[in-house]
Amino acid sequence: MKTPALNKRLRYFPLQLLLSLVLFVIVFVVAILLGAKSISLADIRDAIFSPHLSGGDISIIREIRLPREVAGVLVGSALAVAGAIMQGLTRNPLADPGLLGLTAGASAALAFVFAIFPAAGYIGTMIACFIGAALGVLLVFGIAALRKRNMSPLRMVLAGAAVSALLSAIADGISLKFKVAKSVSMWTSGGLAGTTWTQVQALAPIIIICLITAVMLSRQLTILSLSESTAVGLGLKTMPIKIALFVLITLLAGSGVALVGNLAFIGLMVPHIVRMFAGTDYRTILPLSAIIGAAFMVFADMLARTIHAPFETPVAAILSIMGLPFFLLIVRKGVQSL
Repeated sequence: MKTPALNKRLRYFPLQLLLSLVLFVIVFVVAILLGAKSISLADIRDAIFSPHLSGGDISIIREIRLPREVAGVLVGSALAVAGAIMQGLTRNPLADPGLLGLTAGASAALAFVFAIFPAAGYIGTMIACFIGAALGVLLVFGIAALRKRNMSPLRMVLAGAAVSALLSAIADGISLKFKVAKSVSMWTSGGLAGTTWTQVQALAPIIIICLITAVMLSRQLTILSLSESTAVGLGLKTMPIKIALFVLITLLAGSGVALVGNLAFIGLMVPHIVRMFAGTDYRTILPLSAIIGAAFMVFADMLARTIHAPFETPVAAILSIMGLPFFLLIVRKGVQSL
């Protein structure tokens, strides 16, 4: 049964969606304009709507900035929605793909493929990232569930830190042993530099399908986020829904690592920011998280390109600087319940 407060939240959703889209478009256009070389709005228009034109700034937009920013949109949306799903599924406000072992698992799998199957290609690398992400989250949940009665958010974060450290050490060991450290570090440093249309086209269908499926399951996720007993009492078949959501988390986080490397904090920050104005209904949280996450990632990449232009600052460092205070604030607010 819908409460008046919930009805009010849902009534404002179209306006929130529109404002989020406007913010995203502004950030995306500004990100294309700014960089080591300034670009004009006319160049952006010609690059998109005049395929017969080429050369100069138009080629820079089409071959460098557009694939890079489109990749940022996909990664930001994927990690933000994955984080929102994890927070709802585990009822853990500190859940994030980067903090709970998913991205570390994908990075370890990446190192393994580079070392053992160097000719695997991009598709093989992508599949390895999916498997590694699944392994990482299974290890974290397995360790945290050893004491089921005390499976607190803090315990899960500590388990995630331990598993991430272990998997990172394994990745480093494999990299040093097989002399692929340079290739692995360039991939997992967390950046969009060098992203090509081929990479974007390989992962875009997976991410888009996962995002659509997540929105379709948002009502069930809202019920699951209340409590297990409430979900069962309302007739929800919890196990198939949990498995489906787990698969979505794995594919979204694995896609992010396969595209730009190991990034943290997007999946933590964005859902909390969205909840500040959209409430706790995942029918609004997930689509807004996808849009805000895309804008946030593009903005972070823009900062990485322009703070010390023409040199690039690692976008992972930018996200960590913004995300760590946010993480500490959430811990402080919830410390009584941990």
